[in-house]
Order: sequence, then structure tokens, then C-alpha cells
Amino acid sequence: MIYQGKQKIWQDYQKEIPDDHWYYVRSCIRQNFFPASEKMFLEICRNVLNKDIHENESHTTCGGIAYHCDTIPQETAMTIVARQFALMTEAGYENYVASCITSFGNYTEILETWHEFPELETKIREMLWKACRKEFNKPKYLAHSSDLIYKFRNEIAEKAKHLLVNKETGEPLRVVEHIGCHYSKMFPSKGVGGAEYPYVLAGMIESWGGNVIDYPERRHCCGYGFRQYHVKANRGYSLSNTYKKFESMEPYKPDMIITNCPGCPYFLDRWQYVIAEMEGKTYGQNGFGIPVLTYEEVAGLVLGYDPWDLGLQLHQVAVEPLLDKLGVEYDPEAKYLGVDRKDILRPELPSSIKCF
Repeated sequence: MIYQGKQKIWQDYQKEIPDDHWYYVRSCIRQNFFPASEKMFLEICRNVLNKDIHENESHTTCGGIAYHCDTIPQETAMTIVARQFALMTEAGYENYVASCITSFGNYTEILETWHEFPELETKIREMLWKACRKEFNKPKYLAHSSDLIYKFRNEIAEKAKHLLVNKETGEPLRVVEHIGCHYSKMFPSKGVGGAEYPYVLAGMIESWGGNVIDYPERRHCCGYGFRQYHVKANRGYSLSNTYKKFESMEPYKPDMIITNCPGCPYFLDRWQYVIAEMEGKTYGQNGFGIPVLTYEEVAGLVLGYDPWDLGLQLHQVAVEPLLDKLGVEYDPEAKYLGVDRKDILRPELPSSIKCF
């Protein structure tokens, strides 16, 4: 009955996602944290699904982090976004897809604000023209890149080399899905599934053979929170949020965590090391942590891409136990080789949590 109730809620919070022809904007922090994720998104869209995905190297930050940290005024953030829309317009596209959850929330907030206050949109158009002599059309459709992978999740499943299933036992992997706050909490109707039961990642997990874990703090923030982490005095609050989530999910023994936000995989991954250092506690099996992957990385594993080409060596929590469960073959000696196959040196490994 609970699942049937969720299905009804999901039906009330669906969004139209066009099949093709998207203008893509990257994320500032994703290119530093897990840069191969965006590369894999483009690889899947263009070469696996044969979709038209355009990007412009002249696009910039959306200004979202600065806006939410109160370091730039709203009108400045709006003008930055207006320029992004102008680049989309000049390229001849009307479907706009953002890699970053904060950007997705920022674009949504700005479009909704302009809808309610058209005089502000007029002012921003004037400011943009004065700044760089550009004009723009607003996107006809706005999506997050996880929306596209969700839309084509079944097509990806049909091409799967590996499902989210334990190779030895045949049992579905137990997967925690973590939705970025700016995806579903700010404007619930703009995400797939709403705020309480967002389905965008759960749909991928189910289509790829895994079981979604429901646990008490499932909708709790990962702990990033710009004013939690970026203000040094508040970082203890950031860590305590993450600790609360792991304590809540621990009894359910997850095999992995999948996220759709740039900051969430970084903090859920890195804070496990800090918790291990401070508390002497790990949450994975046999002294390991719980692997935290982006949805593009998971899609890449399902499709059979090499884990090191996916950039999984950039995760602090060891991914090898997960790869072994999935039956994914990998070369341990290639983990720390650069694109030119030269050794980029093995990092110093922590003693508080098992790593390779």
C-alpha cells in the first residue's frame, strides 16, 4: 500500500522532457570534484542514445553559489543567467539542460520570479544589453541532466552489460538514492516525483535491477549547505548533518549511494573519512566506506565502461568492493595512470578507513 501511494504521488509530479535537441551547461564544482561525470553524460547522450546535445565553451557559472551565499545581489545573478539564455538562443536551441542542481534551482527560481514580476525581467534584459549587447529567449523546457538519464533509463537498461545485482548471490544491490535539495525541495513540481518522494534516481535504480532503500533520514540534506560549509565556523554543523544521515542508513546495510547533485557525492564521500578519523567508525563492510557515485558513473558502469575512465579513482571511499559485487572487471595497476598512461603517483592512503 505504501508503494502504491508513492506511485500515485509520482504520477502527480511528472514533467515533460523532450526527446532531443538540448543546450547543455556544465557545473563549476563538478568539473573539479568528479569531472568525468559530465564527460560520461555527453558520451551516453551522443554516442549511446544518439541525441543532439550542444554546449558552448563561452558559458560561465550561473552565479548560484555566490547568490545563495549573499555575495552577489539577485539582479547580478539574473543577468548572468540571462547571458546563458542568450547563448542558447544564438545557438538555435530552446531546451535547456543543466548539469548542476544548484544551477537548476537557480534557473527555476529566476524564471518563476520573472513570471511573477515581468517588470524585473524587462530590467534584466536592459542590463544584459548594456553589458554585452545580447538578447535572449527563455527556455521552452528546463531540465536537470538527471532528468534525461531518467527519461532514457529503460533504453540504457536494454544495452546493459552489468545490472545492479550482486554477481555472487544474484540479489539486487541495496541502493540509497540521495536527491540534491535544490532539485525537489525549492520547486517540487519542477522535479520528477515531487519533494517527498522524488523518483528521478529511484527510477534509474529500479530499471537497472537494484533495490531502493527507504530510511528515516532519506530526504535529509547531505550536509553541504553553502552557509554550513563555506562559513568555516559552521563546518561542524555540516559534518553533523552527514553523520546523522549515515547513522540513519547504517541498519539497512546499503551497498552504494547514488546522487544527482555536484556537492552531495563529494561530501558523502569525503566526510566518511573524517567520521572515521574522529569516531573510529566506518559504514561499509569489513572496514570500508559506502561507495558514493553520481548517476552518470552508475550509468557508465551499467553500460560497461571502464571504471577508471569514469573517474572512480577520484573517490576517496574505495569502489573496488562494489565493482567486485557487480562483476565489473578492472585493472588495479591502471587506477592511478593518467590519460597518457604515465603513473600519476598513488596518494597517501588513510589508516582509519580501508582503501586501495
